[in-house]
Amino acid sequence: MHIADGVLDVFVVIPTTIGAIGLLAYSLKGTKEEEIPKISLLTGAFFVSSLINIPIGPTSIHPVLGGFLGLVLGRRAPIGIFIGLILQAVLFQHGGVTTLGANMLLMSMPALLIYWANTWTKKWSYFVKGFTAGFFAICSGMLLLILLLLLSDERYSMGTFSVIHFVFIAYFPLAIFEGVLTGFAVKHLHSMRPSLFEEKES
Repeated sequence: MHIADGVLDVFVVIPTTIGAIGLLAYSLKGTKEEEIPKISLLTGAFFVSSLINIPIGPTSIHPVLGGFLGLVLGRRAPIGIFIGLILQAVLFQHGGVTTLGANMLLMSMPALLIYWANTWTKKWSYFVKGFTAGFFAICSGMLLLILLLLLSDERYSMGTFSVIHFVFIAYFPLAIFEGVLTGFAVKHLHSMRPSLFEEKES
């Protein structure tokens, strides 16, 4: 779900960068020292999983862990995503520098939506909660990606074999896979460390 440099129009890059800065400020506010180890651990998991990528036109498909980060890190998820994206762009040229803001929004917004929706899913089993989070994170990120591509250049949607069609076809199976993966991961982690899922005031 990483967008490379040069893919987005400058009039999309600027507002997404501003939005990402605001999102990061919201996530950083009130961060406590005891939260740093958990943020660091999940940042590492996100960094490694997102390096497994298959190029699809101007983007790529790979595990994102957005749903997992939303459930475990909650409001702090954008911090881990931001650090991971910077390291990937600088060390491996995975993603882009000018599109850092857009990439952060694609992955952080779904994670935050899952965190905010957690109030209504308290009675769900942890597998169902994890599957829903993983599936939703990929699907909503994909829709945001399609929107940014359409706002940048209408040619991304032209033709039967358009970039947007390829993105949709590639990401839907990934959404199911990530849903199942997140479901089992959340269920297993909760059985071992239920304290990781306890809600804390931010």
